[in-house]
Amino acid sequence: MGWLKRLFGLEKPNNPQQAVQGTPAEAPNVASSTATESIPPERVGLNGEYDQSGLAKRVALAFDQDPQLDDINTLYVAQTGGTVVLKGKVPSQEILNKMISVARQVNGATAVETNQVTIG
Repeated sequence: MGWLKRLFGLEKPNNPQQAVQGTPAEAPNVASSTATESIPPERVGLNGEYDQSGLAKRVALAFDQDPQLDDINTLYVAQTGGTVVLKGKVPSQEILNKMISVARQVNGATAVETNQVTIG
C-alpha cells in the first residue's frame, strides 16, 4: 500500500508530477489560474484545489514516486503551515535524509521537522 493510500485513503492522481508541484491538473485558464494564485502553496491539493492538508498529501505522493521510500509504513506525514512534519520510525539515517530531501522539493514546503522520528 502506498503512502497516499495508507495515510489519506486516496489513489494517485492522473498527473502526479503536477500534483507534487502543486499546479492545477487541467490546462490553465483564467478561472483556474486566478483560483490557484489565491491558494497558499501549502494548501494546494492534489488536483489544484484548496486542501487544508494539501502539502502533506503532495509529500506523501512524492514519497510514493520514490522507489527507495515506497515500502516504509512506520512513518507518517503531517503539516503545520508550510512545515512538513514527519512522525514515526525509519530504518536508517540515510532513509530519513532522503525523505527530508524529497519533502523539501515539494512546492510549498518551507521546512521539514523530524524531532518526532526515531531511527532503528
